[in-house]
Amino acid sequence: MKKIILFISFLLYITNISAQQDPEYTHYMYNMSVVNPAYATGTPAMISTGGLYRTQWVGASGAPKTFTFFGHAALTDKVEVGLSLVSDDIGDGAKKENNFYADFAYVLNLGGQNKLSLGLKAGFSALQTNFNGFQLQSGSAATDAAFAENLNTTKPNIGVGAYYFRDNFYVGLSAPNLLKAKQIEEKSGINAYGSEEIHTFLTAGYVFQVSDMVKLKPAFMSRFVTGAPISLDITANVLYNEKFEFGAAYRINDAVSALCNINVTPSLRVGYAYDYTISNLGQFNSGTHEIMLLFDLDLLGKGYDKSPRFF
Repeated sequence: MKKIILFISFLLYITNISAQQDPEYTHYMYNMSVVNPAYATGTPAMISTGGLYRTQWVGASGAPKTFTFFGHAALTDKVEVGLSLVSDDIGDGAKKENNFYADFAYVLNLGGQNKLSLGLKAGFSALQTNFNGFQLQSGSAATDAAFAENLNTTKPNIGVGAYYFRDNFYVGLSAPNLLKAKQIEEKSGINAYGSEEIHTFLTAGYVFQVSDMVKLKPAFMSRFVTGAPISLDITANVLYNEKFEFGAAYRINDAVSALCNINVTPSLRVGYAYDYTISNLGQFNSGTHEIMLLFDLDLLGKGYDKSPRFF
């Protein structure tokens, strides 16, 4: 039976779900296609895939666990397509949400290295809840009608985005979920907890050539959503010898992070990030862990003609 601390953590989450629902990522610069459907690499005949696993607030009962998988490829020099899956588990099965999406991007050549991509995202979200065994108060038979019935719903969604990029720079603006939805409907006069709001993302990154062996890669991601403060991630990575990468990040009023990854082979990159919580939640957890895996399949066997993927 789930203990009262699990119920409290889940209740706190869904009470605030109207403010901010989308999972956070420390490796956001390598997870761009999930955030922005216009994301494009401009690399023909290359299938880019990746996966992230994030276990948040380790030690806190019922803390979120998120798995993300994505894949995308350029069909022509103007058209790129992709698929993504985001699976979010909160409360050790109390709330599970699986998001399946297909992306379409059309790339405009603005001259030279400058390209502008416009994208559409379409798919659905499947929500399941399991309130069995929840207790409102230890030793009490009190119940809450909002948790009296488990849910199993599927709802469609669409998103849009724009993405300007060149070999050493990108900036993107996107809203991956445009359709508002109540994940937990109002019933018998009880206020709905799961009213989903539109999230808008602004992202950018740049690569500075410090020396023949060293590149500095600053980036940021800002998230805007009604009812919540602006979320801002600021990151600085250093790439050494086109193979080893390490960096640091700061999420305003939330966490500081350390990142590292290595190019194991020309097509395989493995990374890890650790977030240290600096908000009041820090006293209830021992941090957040995130593992990243990127793999590129070169259909023509020509290999990369640029530095390892940063965007």
